[in-house]
Amino acid sequence: MSLTIVDPGHLTLVQDAGRPGLGDQGVGPSGAFDRGAMHQLHALLGDPPEAAVLEVLAGGLRLRADADHRLAVTGGIGPVHVDEERVEHGRAFVVHEGQEVSIGPVGLGLRTYVGVAGGVEVDAVLGSRSADTMSGLGPQKLGAGDVIEVGAPSHAAGVEDVPALLTSGATTVAAVPGPRDDWFTDDAVRTFFSTAWSVSARSDRIGVRLEGPTLERQVTDELPSEPCVRGSVQVVSAGMPVVLGPDHPVTGGYPVIAVVIDDHVDRLAQVRPGEDVRFTRMHAP
Repeated sequence: MSLTIVDPGHLTLVQDAGRPGLGDQGVGPSGAFDRGAMHQLHALLGDPPEAAVLEVLAGGLRLRADADHRLAVTGGIGPVHVDEERVEHGRAFVVHEGQEVSIGPVGLGLRTYVGVAGGVEVDAVLGSRSADTMSGLGPQKLGAGDVIEVGAPSHAAGVEDVPALLTSGATTVAAVPGPRDDWFTDDAVRTFFSTAWSVSARSDRIGVRLEGPTLERQVTDELPSEPCVRGSVQVVSAGMPVVLGPDHPVTGGYPVIAVVIDDHVDRLAQVRPGEDVRFTRMHAP
Protein backbone atom coordinates (compact mmCIF):
# COMPACT_ATOMS: atom_id res chain seq x y z
CA MET A 1 0.00 0.00 0.00
CA SER A 2 1.33 3.42 -0.89
CA LEU A 3 0.72 7.07 -1.73
CA THR A 4 2.44 9.01 -4.52
CA ILE A 5 3.43 12.66 -4.19
CA VAL A 6 1.99 14.61 -7.13
CA ASP A 7 3.09 18.02 -5.79
CA PRO A 8 4.96 18.45 -2.48
CA GLY A 9 3.87 22.07 -2.03
CA HIS A 10 6.23 24.47 -0.28
CA LEU A 11 7.82 21.86 1.97
CA THR A 12 6.58 18.41 3.03
CA LEU A 13 8.53 16.33 5.54
CA VAL A 14 8.07 12.98 7.27
CA GLN A 15 7.90 13.47 11.04
CA ASP A 16 7.21 11.38 14.14
CA ALA A 17 7.95 11.74 17.85
CA GLY A 18 11.61 12.51 17.10
CA ARG A 19 14.92 11.56 18.72
CA PRO A 20 14.75 12.82 22.29
CA GLY A 21 17.50 11.96 24.74
CA LEU A 22 20.42 11.92 22.27
CA GLY A 23 21.78 15.39 22.97
CA ASP A 24 24.92 13.94 24.58
CA GLN A 25 25.70 12.42 21.17
CA GLY A 26 25.20 15.72 19.38
CA VAL A 27 21.80 14.71 17.97
CA GLY A 28 18.88 17.10 18.24
CA PRO A 29 15.30 16.00 19.03
CA SER A 30 13.64 16.86 15.70
CA GLY A 31 10.11 15.38 15.37
CA ALA A 32 6.79 17.04 14.61
CA PHE A 33 6.84 20.76 15.44
CA ASP A 34 3.16 20.73 16.46
CA ARG A 35 3.02 17.52 18.49
CA GLY A 36 -0.58 18.11 19.54
CA ALA A 37 -1.72 18.05 15.90
CA MET A 38 0.22 14.82 15.33
CA HIS A 39 -1.36 13.19 18.40
CA GLN A 40 -4.79 14.13 17.05
CA LEU A 41 -3.99 12.21 13.85
CA HIS A 42 -3.03 9.13 15.86
CA ALA A 43 -6.36 9.27 17.72
CA LEU A 44 -8.38 9.77 14.51
CA LEU A 45 -6.68 6.92 12.67
CA GLY A 46 -6.00 4.46 15.48
CA ASP A 47 -2.24 4.65 14.97
CA PRO A 48 0.27 4.12 17.80
CA PRO A 49 2.18 7.13 19.21
CA GLU A 50 5.31 6.26 17.22
CA ALA A 51 3.55 6.38 13.84
CA ALA A 52 5.01 8.82 11.31
CA VAL A 53 2.96 11.50 9.53
CA LEU A 54 3.48 14.23 6.94
CA GLU A 55 4.20 17.81 8.03
CA VAL A 56 3.20 20.28 5.30
CA LEU A 57 4.36 23.90 5.38
CA ALA A 58 1.69 26.40 4.22
CA GLY A 59 -0.27 23.86 2.14
CA GLY A 60 0.06 22.98 -1.52
CA LEU A 61 0.49 19.21 -1.09
CA ARG A 62 -1.18 16.91 -3.62
CA LEU A 63 -0.93 13.15 -3.36
CA ARG A 64 -2.49 10.17 -5.14
CA ALA A 65 -3.69 6.99 -3.47
CA ASP A 66 -2.27 3.80 -4.99
CA ALA A 67 -4.70 1.74 -2.87
CA ASP A 68 -7.67 2.44 -0.61
CA HIS A 69 -6.58 4.38 2.50
CA ARG A 70 -8.04 6.20 5.48
CA LEU A 71 -6.51 9.66 6.00
CA ALA A 72 -6.98 12.68 8.24
CA VAL A 73 -5.74 16.27 8.33
CA THR A 74 -5.07 18.40 11.44
CA GLY A 75 -2.99 21.45 12.39
CA GLY A 76 -3.06 24.45 10.06
CA ILE A 77 -6.50 24.99 8.56
CA GLY A 78 -7.19 25.27 4.84
CA PRO A 79 -9.34 23.56 2.21
CA VAL A 80 -8.88 19.78 1.82
CA HIS A 81 -10.28 17.96 -1.20
CA VAL A 82 -10.51 14.38 -2.44
CA ASP A 83 -10.64 14.91 -6.19
CA GLU A 84 -13.22 17.73 -6.35
CA GLU A 85 -15.06 16.90 -3.13
CA ARG A 86 -14.38 18.95 0.00
CA VAL A 87 -13.63 16.91 3.15
CA GLU A 88 -13.49 18.02 6.76
CA HIS A 89 -10.44 19.09 8.72
CA GLY A 90 -10.10 17.03 11.92
CA ARG A 91 -12.12 14.04 10.72
CA ALA A 92 -10.94 10.78 9.09
CA PHE A 93 -11.96 10.17 5.48
CA VAL A 94 -11.52 7.38 2.92
CA VAL A 95 -9.52 7.78 -0.28
CA HIS A 96 -9.94 5.14 -2.99
CA GLU A 97 -7.28 3.91 -5.37
CA GLY A 98 -6.52 6.51 -8.02
CA GLN A 99 -8.07 9.45 -6.17
CA GLU A 100 -6.08 12.58 -5.36
CA VAL A 101 -5.95 14.45 -2.06
CA SER A 102 -5.08 18.15 -2.17
CA ILE A 103 -4.22 20.42 0.75
CA GLY A 104 -5.04 24.02 -0.15
CA PRO A 105 -3.34 27.18 1.10
CA VAL A 106 -3.47 27.45 4.89
CA GLY A 107 -5.66 30.30 6.11
CA LEU A 108 -5.14 29.80 9.85
CA GLY A 109 -1.88 28.50 11.26
CA LEU A 110 1.17 27.50 9.22
CA ARG A 111 1.81 23.74 9.34
CA THR A 112 -0.74 21.10 8.33
CA TYR A 113 -0.39 17.46 9.39
CA VAL A 114 -1.55 14.62 7.15
CA GLY A 115 -1.83 11.09 8.53
CA VAL A 116 -2.68 7.76 6.95
CA ALA A 117 -3.94 4.74 8.87
CA GLY A 118 -0.96 2.44 9.35
CA GLY A 119 1.52 5.32 9.38
CA VAL A 120 4.13 6.47 6.90
CA GLU A 121 6.81 3.80 6.47
CA VAL A 122 10.37 4.97 5.85
CA ASP A 123 13.65 3.67 7.24
CA ALA A 124 14.30 4.79 10.80
CA VAL A 125 17.55 6.60 11.64
CA LEU A 126 18.61 6.47 15.30
CA GLY A 127 15.18 5.19 16.20
CA SER A 128 13.13 7.84 14.39
CA ARG A 129 11.62 8.46 10.95
CA SER A 130 11.79 12.24 11.40
CA ALA A 131 13.50 14.54 8.92
CA ASP A 132 15.96 16.86 10.68
CA THR A 133 16.44 19.92 8.48
CA MET A 134 19.59 21.08 10.26
CA SER A 135 21.62 17.86 10.51
CA GLY A 136 20.18 16.09 7.45
CA LEU A 137 19.31 12.99 9.48
CA GLY A 138 16.26 11.01 8.41
CA PRO A 139 14.37 11.11 5.12
CA GLN A 140 14.86 13.98 2.69
CA LYS A 141 12.07 16.43 1.93
CA LEU A 142 9.50 14.88 -0.36
CA GLY A 143 9.41 15.66 -4.07
CA ALA A 144 7.05 15.08 -6.98
CA GLY A 145 6.93 11.40 -7.93
CA ASP A 146 8.11 10.12 -4.54
CA VAL A 147 6.24 7.02 -3.37
CA ILE A 148 5.32 6.81 0.32
CA GLU A 149 4.93 3.33 1.71
CA VAL A 150 2.13 2.86 4.24
CA GLY A 151 1.99 0.38 7.10
CA ALA A 152 -0.90 -1.96 7.79
CA PRO A 153 -3.64 -0.42 9.99
CA SER A 154 -3.88 -2.36 13.22
CA HIS A 155 -6.02 -0.37 15.67
CA ALA A 156 -9.52 1.04 15.77
CA ALA A 157 -9.80 4.82 15.69
CA GLY A 158 -9.93 6.38 19.14
CA VAL A 159 -12.21 9.31 18.25
CA GLU A 160 -14.57 10.34 15.46
CA ASP A 161 -13.33 13.90 15.08
CA VAL A 162 -11.14 16.43 16.90
CA PRO A 163 -11.44 20.19 17.46
CA ALA A 164 -9.08 22.61 15.76
CA LEU A 165 -6.39 23.71 18.22
CA LEU A 166 -5.80 27.10 16.59
CA THR A 167 -7.16 30.57 17.33
CA SER A 168 -6.63 33.81 15.45
CA GLY A 169 -4.75 36.79 16.90
CA ALA A 170 -1.52 37.00 18.87
CA THR A 171 0.00 33.75 20.12
CA THR A 172 0.83 33.77 23.83
CA VAL A 173 3.28 31.30 25.36
CA ALA A 174 4.51 30.86 28.90
CA ALA A 175 8.25 31.05 29.57
CA VAL A 176 10.49 30.59 32.60
CA PRO A 177 13.19 33.30 32.92
CA GLY A 178 16.80 32.18 32.67
CA PRO A 179 19.18 30.55 32.81
CA ARG A 180 21.00 33.66 31.48
CA ASP A 181 18.45 36.40 32.15
CA ASP A 182 21.03 37.98 34.50
CA TRP A 183 23.15 38.74 31.41
CA PHE A 184 20.51 41.32 30.42
CA THR A 185 19.49 44.62 31.95
CA ASP A 186 16.37 44.69 34.10
CA ASP A 187 14.72 46.86 31.43
CA ALA A 188 15.55 44.26 28.75
CA VAL A 189 13.94 41.46 30.76
CA ARG A 190 10.83 43.59 31.33
CA THR A 191 10.75 44.44 27.63
CA PHE A 192 11.01 40.78 26.67
CA PHE A 193 7.91 39.90 28.69
CA SER A 194 5.88 43.01 27.72
CA THR A 195 6.48 43.20 23.96
CA ALA A 196 4.32 41.87 21.14
CA TRP A 197 7.14 40.37 19.05
CA SER A 198 6.66 40.07 15.29
CA VAL A 199 7.51 36.71 13.66
CA SER A 200 10.24 37.01 11.04
CA ALA A 201 9.94 35.46 7.58
CA ARG A 202 13.35 33.87 8.27
CA SER A 203 11.81 31.51 10.85
CA ASP A 204 12.00 27.76 10.28
CA ARG A 205 12.09 24.46 12.17
CA ILE A 206 15.45 25.39 13.69
CA GLY A 207 14.15 28.54 15.30
CA VAL A 208 11.29 31.04 15.33
CA ARG A 209 12.98 34.41 14.82
CA LEU A 210 11.30 37.44 16.36
CA GLU A 211 11.59 41.15 15.61
CA GLY A 212 11.05 44.08 17.96
CA PRO A 213 13.03 46.28 20.36
CA THR A 214 16.69 45.47 20.97
CA LEU A 215 17.33 43.56 24.22
CA GLU A 216 20.33 45.17 25.88
CA ARG A 217 22.90 43.02 27.63
CA GLN A 218 24.66 44.03 30.83
CA VAL A 219 27.20 41.21 30.48
CA THR A 220 29.01 41.50 27.15
CA ASP A 221 31.54 38.68 27.64
CA GLU A 222 31.65 35.75 25.21
CA LEU A 223 29.49 32.87 26.43
CA PRO A 224 31.05 29.41 26.02
CA SER A 225 28.75 27.01 24.16
CA GLU A 226 26.32 25.32 26.52
CA PRO A 227 23.45 22.86 26.12
CA CYS A 228 20.18 24.09 24.62
CA VAL A 229 16.72 22.58 24.68
CA ARG A 230 13.63 22.97 22.52
CA GLY A 231 11.95 26.21 23.54
CA SER A 232 15.14 28.01 24.61
CA VAL A 233 14.96 31.71 23.75
CA GLN A 234 18.40 32.75 22.60
CA VAL A 235 19.17 36.44 22.09
CA VAL A 236 21.50 36.83 19.12
CA SER A 237 24.18 39.49 18.77
CA ALA A 238 21.72 41.94 17.15
CA GLY A 239 19.62 41.81 20.35
CA MET A 240 16.70 39.89 18.84
CA PRO A 241 15.18 36.71 20.39
CA VAL A 242 15.04 33.34 18.61
CA VAL A 243 12.92 30.52 20.06
CA LEU A 244 14.56 27.18 19.28
CA GLY A 245 12.37 24.65 17.47
CA PRO A 246 12.61 20.86 17.04
CA ASP A 247 15.65 20.94 14.71
CA HIS A 248 17.72 23.15 16.99
CA PRO A 249 21.44 22.61 17.64
CA VAL A 250 22.15 20.85 20.92
CA THR A 251 24.55 23.58 22.08
CA GLY A 252 24.71 27.32 21.53
CA GLY A 253 26.81 30.36 22.38
CA TYR A 254 24.06 32.98 22.66
CA PRO A 255 22.66 33.70 26.14
CA VAL A 256 19.21 32.22 26.83
CA ILE A 257 16.94 34.83 28.39
CA ALA A 258 14.05 32.38 28.99
CA VAL A 259 12.74 28.92 28.11
CA VAL A 260 9.21 28.37 26.75
CA ILE A 261 7.40 25.60 28.62
CA ASP A 262 7.35 22.39 26.64
CA ASP A 263 3.62 22.19 25.86
CA HIS A 264 3.56 25.76 24.53
CA VAL A 265 6.36 25.21 21.99
CA ASP A 266 3.75 23.46 19.82
CA ARG A 267 1.90 26.78 19.48
CA LEU A 268 4.93 28.33 17.81
CA ALA A 269 4.73 25.75 15.01
CA GLN A 270 1.65 27.58 13.75
CA VAL A 271 2.72 31.23 13.90
CA ARG A 272 2.98 32.92 10.52
CA PRO A 273 5.44 35.61 9.42
CA GLY A 274 4.17 39.00 10.54
CA GLU A 275 2.02 37.61 13.35
CA ASP A 276 2.68 38.52 16.99
CA VAL A 277 4.04 36.37 19.81
CA ARG A 278 3.84 37.37 23.47
CA PHE A 279 5.55 35.77 26.46
CA THR A 280 4.05 35.44 29.92
CA ARG A 281 6.36 34.91 32.87
CA MET A 282 6.29 31.64 34.79
CA HIS A 283 8.40 30.68 37.78
CA ALA A 284 10.40 27.48 37.81
CA PRO A 285 8.77 24.76 39.96
